[in-house]
Amino acid sequence: MVELFEQLKHKINGKNKRIVFPEGTDKRIQGAAIRLANEKLVTPILLGDEKAIAQTAAAQQFDLSGVEIIDPKRYGAEALAELNAALVERRKGKTDAETASKWLQDVNYFGTMLVYVGKADGMVSGATHPTGDTVRPALQLIKTAPGSSRISGAFIMQKGDERYVFSDAAINIDIDAETMAEIAVQSAQTAKVFDIEPKVAMLSFSTKGSAKSPLVDKVVEATKLAKKMAPELAHQIDGELQFDAAFVDAVAAAKAPDSEVAGHANTFIFPSLESGNIGYKIAQRLGGYEAIGPILQGLAKPVSDLSRGANEEDVYKVAIITAAQALVR
Repeated sequence: MVELFEQLKHKINGKNKRIVFPEGTDKRIQGAAIRLANEKLVTPILLGDEKAIAQTAAAQQFDLSGVEIIDPKRYGAEALAELNAALVERRKGKTDAETASKWLQDVNYFGTMLVYVGKADGMVSGATHPTGDTVRPALQLIKTAPGSSRISGAFIMQKGDERYVFSDAAINIDIDAETMAEIAVQSAQTAKVFDIEPKVAMLSFSTKGSAKSPLVDKVVEATKLAKKMAPELAHQIDGELQFDAAFVDAVAAAKAPDSEVAGHANTFIFPSLESGNIGYKIAQRLGGYEAIGPILQGLAKPVSDLSRGANEEDVYKVAIITAAQALVR
């Protein structure tokens, strides 16, 4: 299998996707932006105070000549008025012009609006901001994609030629059957972005009725709902399955012999946020898998949330993923 990021870089190369980085004064962001620009993978847009951006670049001996820089405080009056009007219109009476003006002083809101009006194709933030500061503007302004009522967070788990999707491991704390079903459909779409032909396992501590519990019933119901939501994927989604039944041929043969997914699953839907978060970290720390994400799913346009512990390489890779999501959109 071609290395994941080489594959994605080939997809986005020359497509000139514009990715906005609200945290333009951060050295990790600047370093990644320079690499992306030099490799002609995306057109990076850094937001922030021009002097502060220049100071960071000078301290790191960075050349930002190939990177676009926007200082929201120096944005043209006419262009800013257009963003303000678009924000007010998008909020449909929930936000007045004065409040919109205040929001646009926040780099995350400003960057999100650039994506909403089409002046950028995606946004990457979170290196210095908590998740809520990235996700909230996206939900208020970009909103969910048609067919989605919520967002979720997936991780791509990669080691050598192996590549899997783990979801939800970042966003939804209280997962009911409908939520789990929607996460499954979103995750199947994410799998396709990464050239994974999805085989989606709806995970439980039970396989095909081996245990009885309302928690098992939830996963059974979620499986039915997911198949209804995406009938074209019906044969690629199955549950309820224990992880070993979903992943190991021999166990699948014994526990779910009639399943097209069991033993071959590559997209794993966890029944709770805690199990998803614990699961991906076990695979990462004990299994030696690289955990790429969280990748936000379900938005109408791509916005990606970095960890505040992210390094330059993480920023670079998440930007590539965001551009690939934009290309699919």
